[in-house]
Amino acid sequence: MTITFCGAARQVTGSMYLLEFENGYRLLVDCGLDMEKRRSKNVKTEPDLSALPNSLFPFEASGIYAVVLTHAHLDHTGMIPNLVREGFEGTIYCTEPTLALTEILLYDSASINKSKLAAKQTAYLSKKNRKGFSPKTPDQSGLFLQDHVDESLPLFRTVAFGQSVKLSDGLKFTFLKAGHLLGAAHIVITFVEDGNEKRIGFSGDLGRYNYPLLQDPEPLPELDYLVCEGTYGNRLHVKPNGPEEQLEEIIKRTCLDKPGRLIIPAFSVGRTQALLYTLKRLYEQDRLPRIKVFSDSPMAMSSTLVYQKYVNWLNAEARSFYKETDHLFDFEYLQYIHDAKRSKELSNHNEPCIIISSSGMMSGGRVEYHIRQNLQNAFATILIIGYCAEGTLGHQLISGKKYFYDDDKRVDIHAEVVQTDVFSGHGDLNDLIKFIKHQPKDKLKQLFLTHGDEQSLEAFSEFIRQEHFSHVHVPSKGQVFEL
Repeated sequence: MTITFCGAARQVTGSMYLLEFENGYRLLVDCGLDMEKRRSKNVKTEPDLSALPNSLFPFEASGIYAVVLTHAHLDHTGMIPNLVREGFEGTIYCTEPTLALTEILLYDSASINKSKLAAKQTAYLSKKNRKGFSPKTPDQSGLFLQDHVDESLPLFRTVAFGQSVKLSDGLKFTFLKAGHLLGAAHIVITFVEDGNEKRIGFSGDLGRYNYPLLQDPEPLPELDYLVCEGTYGNRLHVKPNGPEEQLEEIIKRTCLDKPGRLIIPAFSVGRTQALLYTLKRLYEQDRLPRIKVFSDSPMAMSSTLVYQKYVNWLNAEARSFYKETDHLFDFEYLQYIHDAKRSKELSNHNEPCIIISSSGMMSGGRVEYHIRQNLQNAFATILIIGYCAEGTLGHQLISGKKYFYDDDKRVDIHAEVVQTDVFSGHGDLNDLIKFIKHQPKDKLKQLFLTHGDEQSLEAFSEFIRQEHFSHVHVPSKGQVFEL
């Protein structure tokens, strides 16, 4: 068997791994969107696309028999409509909640892509009308639309945790609980070659222990090979206290002591639900001030309904809380904001409030409007609860500077900027090492570290070697290994 690292190699996004077996079966684990679109100078190997000049993939899409997904986030699912568009006709396997969340995310992306294509077409026609100017046709690669999502969804098949699925003779896979997101899974693939049974495992995104709503990640059985994420491979979560205590303290300082408004950029799928659940618990304990809480994201509202529907997939604490209160998220002070006009009107809300909006990195989405409206508001606090990639507004804010330049215009920051990782859905270095140490050192033949920036993965590999694991690799994009 060979494995090709088609994405998430020495970077966080774009998870995609091609497995090719002796009997000719070709399997794709995850089919994610590369959200970074930048390569480090240290990356030595890039995928060879010369044989497929018009393809978005370094392989023939029609030659893939099946796709197995770890979870719904776009950096793991966002290229599925393009795979189908290029000829894939096989089966896409995932858990039931993953399908429900993936459908929401893909249709939302299709809507955004439609706007992007319209803007590109307008710019193209504008240039074309200039006398003597012949512009290039606008690039439409990768921008799938609703029709492409429609064509993809019938190919999905849902699988329960622990259920073994046969793909071909001597080849099967099983999902195990990964935490991180509703329905997220580790994948264990069992295959027979040369008369010997072997196993390769994929961590997917490893969740945290005791995270709001979600069940703890499960350890994997003994493996021959392991592909493990390393997002937090060089750092630990700061844990002065739990989510409820941290959130309560920040709300009190911002909305009561000042009093002002608290703006929380949060990804619509996963992070927003953890926030709303924590606020609901504070409300039920009479620890939440009598102030408005606005959830300003239509996609977050749709995702919240999915979490509510699949309550039996959540942890014991969440299930017990649901039985006591009849709802995981809704409470008296919470309002969901549907339309963009009402969203902008929140700027005129002159009482203390909490605004939860997407996207989490503040690069686009409704939250960017809220942030820019309040950067110079000394009574506002911006609470950053997730990773912010370089080049985003969020990254500029967490740098600690009191100003930044936006299109050569200086913007002074008077709002308080606070950062916490208490709501991060990724396990930290200790969690990752704990996960890997379930594997006997003499049994695991090769360990591959992916889904992290180069600095994180290189540091992670050193920590793992110190635990006396050998044959640790940090693959480059396009690199092929024979197992």
